[in-house]
Amino acid sequence: MYEGKKVLVAGGTGTIGIPTVKRLVERGAHVTVVALDDPAYARELLGPKVEFRRADLTSPDECHAVMEDQEFVFNLVGVKGSTGIGTSLAASYFVPMLLFQTNMMDAAFKAGVSRFLFVSSVCAYPQGELHTEDDVWNGMPKQNDRYAGIAKRVGELQAETYLLEHQWDAVRVIRPANVYGPYDDFNPMTAQVIPALIGRVLAGENPLVVWGDGSAVRDFVFSEDVADAAILALEKAPVNVPINIGSGQGVTIKELADTVASLVPGKPSIEWDTSKPAGDPVRLLATERAQELLGYTPSTSLTDGIARTIEWYLSNTDLANRRKGVVNAGE
Repeated sequence: MYEGKKVLVAGGTGTIGIPTVKRLVERGAHVTVVALDDPAYARELLGPKVEFRRADLTSPDECHAVMEDQEFVFNLVGVKGSTGIGTSLAASYFVPMLLFQTNMMDAAFKAGVSRFLFVSSVCAYPQGELHTEDDVWNGMPKQNDRYAGIAKRVGELQAETYLLEHQWDAVRVIRPANVYGPYDDFNPMTAQVIPALIGRVLAGENPLVVWGDGSAVRDFVFSEDVADAAILALEKAPVNVPINIGSGQGVTIKELADTVASLVPGKPSIEWDTSKPAGDPVRLLATERAQELLGYTPSTSLTDGIARTIEWYLSNTDLANRRKGVVNAGE
């Protein structure tokens, strides 16, 4: 499917983007990455076989410019960060996210792109324990996820409107769980839980203080597994049918913290701050649809994924620290 195709990867310098680009190059695609990163930094990440274009995708004109002559598009651009970012920087978080996704999809429609991957999120779901794809409209997103969740719902609806009015059948939709891996944001002030824990313990925090009592259950999925799913979804997924991409297994925060502590140098002890909120008791994605429609099952265990993430960070700390800030960076 990808051999010789012109493929645009928006946000291709991020956690999901880098492994997605690698897979596309391996399949013979002519890949262009667009992001806000410094070109020298981006080319260091991407290598010589990938064209890089720096653009502000909150601008409709710049979206139309990068879309010219592209056949397939992976829209991996987003604003990724800790729960606190979605509150303390609410407008800086919400508004660019809407602009990125709206402008990119509209530009793709007007350019006649034949396949377009929209990456939604677990944040789109209302509060609950096990999320199946058809449950997304059964209530508002959880309070601390409402900005990202509503933005992602709007993107899915945007795709539906083009299909209904113009019969544009290009869009495929995936909803990943909590993604982690190399090229993530490891800044403890902005990062999500796995890279935040890794960044803190490698900076010397001991004991490692973790919020809650460790009983909360979450679904974590390795970035390379999400990249595999993205490649499959653009090829095999039905039009505008959302597909969950999760690990298929629940992990307690205690298991997560113990795994990180066991794999980093120094083996720090762990303390639990039960005065701090722990979030929903259970939050998992049903994965049957991904198996049925894509033949997709993630291949990376949590232990292996965390070990590979730590190894990458230890070998690339300077590169990781040059990653753009959370509000401006692609996912």
